Amino acid sequence: MEKIEEFHAFRAEMNRRIKASGHLGLKRFFALDHQAYEPGALGAKTKELLGLVASLVLRCDDCVTYHLERCAEEGWTRGEVIDALNVGLVVGGSIAIPHLRRAFARMQEIERLAE
Repeated sequence: MEKIEEFHAFRAEMNRRIKASGHLGLKRFFALDHQAYEPGALGAKTKELLGLVASLVLRCDDCVTYHLERCAEEGWTRGEVIDALNVGLVVGGSIAIPHLRRAFARMQEIERLAE
């Protein structure tokens, strides 16, 4: 698994290239994604936890990493995040276990960087 710094650099560069393409559909989707996590009837904190669970169920390690970081930024505790990951595992089934392992490894890395 790549280091979190490599993840950030790759994500930032690819997002820059995607946005620079000028494609209206891509631009609209990125805006929609951003707006979905803005506070509304549900707060941003809750939405990030929902995004984490959905990402685990869909088995997207990049998304899991992103939402783990956002959950930390929003103030979710390690115990709360683990409880949410349990929901994702129950919904996603055993095929999500490798992604759960990587989520735990990433959480450890995020915690180490926060110290």
